[in-house]
Amino acid sequence: MTRAHTRVLSLAGAVLLAAATATGAASAAAPAPPPVQAAPDRVPQVTPQPQQIRPLGADVAVPGRVTVVVDREVDQPTRDLLAGTFRAAGAQQVDVVEAGGPAPGGLTVRVGALTTDDVARGLRDAGVEVPPDLPAEGYALAATGRTVVLGGVDGDGVFYAAKTLSRLARPGSVAGTAVVDHPLMPLRGAIEGFYGSPWTHQERLDQLAFYSDLKLNTYVYAPKDDPYHREKWRDPYPPDKLAELDELVDQGSRGHVRFTFALSPGLSICYSSEDDWKALTAKLQAMYDLGVRAFSLPLDDIDYTKWNCAGDEQKYGAPSQQSAGQAQVDLLNRLQKEFIDSHEGARPLQTVPTEYSDTEDSPYKRTIREQLDKRVEMMWTGVGVIPVEITVEQAQQAARVWGRKVFVWDNYPVNDFDATEGRLLLAPYAEREPGLHGQLSGIVLNPMNQASASKVAEFGAADFTWNDTAYDPLRAWRESARYLAGGDGRTAEALLAFFDLEHLAPTGDGVAWQPQAPELARRLAEFRAAWESGDKAGALVALRPYAALIANAPERIRAGVADEAFASDAAPWLDATDLLGDALVLTADGLKARIDGNEQDARAKFAEAAELQRRAGEIHTVPGETRPQGPVRVGDGVLDVFLGEAPELR
Repeated sequence: MTRAHTRVLSLAGAVLLAAATATGAASAAAPAPPPVQAAPDRVPQVTPQPQQIRPLGADVAVPGRVTVVVDREVDQPTRDLLAGTFRAAGAQQVDVVEAGGPAPGGLTVRVGALTTDDVARGLRDAGVEVPPDLPAEGYALAATGRTVVLGGVDGDGVFYAAKTLSRLARPGSVAGTAVVDHPLMPLRGAIEGFYGSPWTHQERLDQLAFYSDLKLNTYVYAPKDDPYHREKWRDPYPPDKLAELDELVDQGSRGHVRFTFALSPGLSICYSSEDDWKALTAKLQAMYDLGVRAFSLPLDDIDYTKWNCAGDEQKYGAPSQQSAGQAQVDLLNRLQKEFIDSHEGARPLQTVPTEYSDTEDSPYKRTIREQLDKRVEMMWTGVGVIPVEITVEQAQQAARVWGRKVFVWDNYPVNDFDATEGRLLLAPYAEREPGLHGQLSGIVLNPMNQASASKVAEFGAADFTWNDTAYDPLRAWRESARYLAGGDGRTAEALLAFFDLEHLAPTGDGVAWQPQAPELARRLAEFRAAWESGDKAGALVALRPYAALIANAPERIRAGVADEAFASDAAPWLDATDLLGDALVLTADGLKARIDGNEQDARAKFAEAAELQRRAGEIHTVPGETRPQGPVRVGDGVLDVFLGEAPELR
């Protein structure tokens, strides 16, 4: 199914997909307008939250003509992003020229490496001090008065500086702001590693654009139900699928998102077989030829108490934790040394061990700790497949047991297990402890079958992995709603009410590590307290506007959401919310009729509400789209309980 995809958080939210060419025809330069005065203590919200951001002075007025002067090494996507940003801010003409040549005129924006003399001088003159040891992907920018300077440690940093500038732009001006910034975690993104219907090609393209917009740098391609990833791992991809992968690699590269190709051979591999080795490296070579430079060999969700061939038992002995670890170490070390090391630009190999969800030592872990090449990135899900939290202490324990920093495969918001039947998981990204950046090489989220709905959690993870020390789950949650709403306040308000009804996050055994509908539960608790105290009219006056918000939320979301795929992903849940919201309004009105002495009208409204609730219960997830399938759940345990109890209130 073809879907429209729109990303709007600031003026330049869709620049990567819609930027015009970076140069234009020469015309007479108009004098720059006077600077716009800025509020001295306010800076726009930027997500991910920068390490340092502060007001710098007067806003920069955007005139009709802007010249962006770039170092030769600045890539085309960054040039296009900057051109699109200034066009969206009101410039009729944006010229992108390389340093050293003539500048056509208008406002001049300088962009390049932090080590370039005039970039460093421009930042220094604007009062921005850049530490000499700024890490990879770091950047600095200054915008004030008639000065706009952007510098990066590397190409990624320059791109991220341009991305931050797009967040500071608005019609007619750029906020007077100084930023010095870098990510705290090297690896940040998502792993398409769930069971059930894989994402479509268009959904993957949209996800890559979203990751780029949020400075996420990693996408791991590992869909469990892609047969060429797992069951048929030896077989080459057919030409049409290879063409799609090629397009994904290209889009990722242009958006500074690393496409990581994962191949999962553990169900059938014969570790001692040269034929399997050749099939494995041939598959990876085909991906390298497409431009892939990051590879993963997951060995999760397999039975390591048996061998897949007699040759492995002859080489490694009877099946055991230690012999399985030895076979895997031999394969991974060989792959790192003979494939990764021999391919220019290839990044260190990644893997998922068979024991991926605890910190208890074992012969398997000991073998890997003592023998596995230290460059190999080891993925870990936390303590438990679906952890209720991930703490610094747990990560330290994991590093000790694996002999290296671990790379977290975070199974949130994935909804492919029994306890998530009928659920969207739209709670904030939470219960991950600040300070984890010191113990981890990174975090990737395993999302839902519903790609666009997964953006709520992914948005928070982008904020957390960039700067976990300043992370605020509720701030990120609210900002994700604004992002999906394209900045429209009414739509964002409706989204947050809907998110609240899909807030429950369960572990594999059904324990809720994030509660269901906390905002609605709070309001209903206040209602009950007021009702029981005798202020029945006041209780209803307080509750009914929120009930109306829930009832109207589906229509607002469908009409106003900027990311139309979100409305498509959430369609069954929006349909149920439409009915249940109306049931809540009817119930409130029924209680009002009761306290007004009109019991017949009250009973009629309660009966109508019950019928709407019954109809909502018949709505199921989209067949073939979700695993496991079942009736959708909306505010369950909170909304349904109130609707059942309210008719008995006197």
